[in-house]
Amino acid sequence: MASTSPRGARENKTRRRSRFGCRNCKLRKLKCDEAKPQCRRCCSFGVLCNFISGVADLQPTAAITGTSLGVCAKAKLQRPLTNAIWTSDAWTSYQLNARCQDFITKYLGRSLITPHDPSMRQVNRRLLELAFAHPFLMHASLAVALTYDRHLNGSLECRRTVEECYHWSQSTVLLNKRLSEPIVEEEKDPIWGTAAALVILTFSSPDASTPEEAWPVKSCSDPSGPSDLSWLCMNECKMALWQTLNPLRPGSLFRVMEATYAKMNTPLPERGIDGIPSALAAICNLTDSSMPDTSPYFGAAHAVSHILNLPDIEVTTGPTQLFIQSIHGPFKQLLLKRDPVALLLLYLWYRKVGRCIWWIGLRARVECPAICLYLRRCRKGNADVLALLPEGALGDWWN
Repeated sequence: MASTSPRGARENKTRRRSRFGCRNCKLRKLKCDEAKPQCRRCCSFGVLCNFISGVADLQPTAAITGTSLGVCAKAKLQRPLTNAIWTSDAWTSYQLNARCQDFITKYLGRSLITPHDPSMRQVNRRLLELAFAHPFLMHASLAVALTYDRHLNGSLECRRTVEECYHWSQSTVLLNKRLSEPIVEEEKDPIWGTAAALVILTFSSPDASTPEEAWPVKSCSDPSGPSDLSWLCMNECKMALWQTLNPLRPGSLFRVMEATYAKMNTPLPERGIDGIPSALAAICNLTDSSMPDTSPYFGAAHAVSHILNLPDIEVTTGPTQLFIQSIHGPFKQLLLKRDPVALLLLYLWYRKVGRCIWWIGLRARVECPAICLYLRRCRKGNADVLALLPEGALGDWWN
């Protein structure tokens, strides 16, 4: 006679196909045991089980990240404990536990983005004050702090943590919800700060941990591999908000960065190769008569040459963005097609900026060697380009 004990019933149940499992297990492509209120998979992974609505996907347990109350009306929230710290607005609320508070104290009052930029330090302090009234900014700030902590303490192969993914995801969801409605004056700075943080998170989180897995190597053999220049698309989305938010408007906390933004828009020469190293000018086929309309490399070559001539301590947001903003039109198309000269210019920028700004370095440490690997494997005929890579005839000239 078959056993009808509760244990036997549970064993029979786990052998059946999971039809009512939680969303977390479905996202992770694992079989859910459908245990309530927490399945075993979610318990072992450290996230809240979400077989019912109202719990975010892959949300870490309260013991790790705090307590999220989701989207709800402020009037319905329970009164917080006097020793609790919250970030909340009219739509959502989130309680910060000791670990979150520690990261705020440790990192968010400092200039994480560019350590040598005093104006960024002032901006960060004011953004931190706003984060307690705008959960989308708080989640973005915590995600950046967690990424910075991984940069300081993790190995080169260290991937994003569950906490990073959670705060990044929550920030994106809440910001998109906010952007779907009219923007009022007091929300412009928090929205711009969040958009900037999301660019940093995208840039600092390549979908690869080794050069073999990274663009441009991976995309040659696997079209479903890492997206080409996905970080650039995110930066373009942020800049699309400029006209609406106007970070330099009177009263904006970002107004102190007016000099930084001016450097981002420094006009490049209209003609010639003044300031471009002769070897680089020759590879780009630039001459004294070259102009932006006559060469797709003109703007990028001038921008990267400008930053190569700076001391490392002066490599801040302004000159860094000057090169990023040159990636458009024909030059962007050449990069997407993995043109060797365009890849060389990106490599030189990575090599310089990656050692000065940590969040760029997280991507540069895999994509920089990936560019070298691709050029040596697939572009062996471009001897002049290969000469400027490490171990090339002119490779040491750029140090």
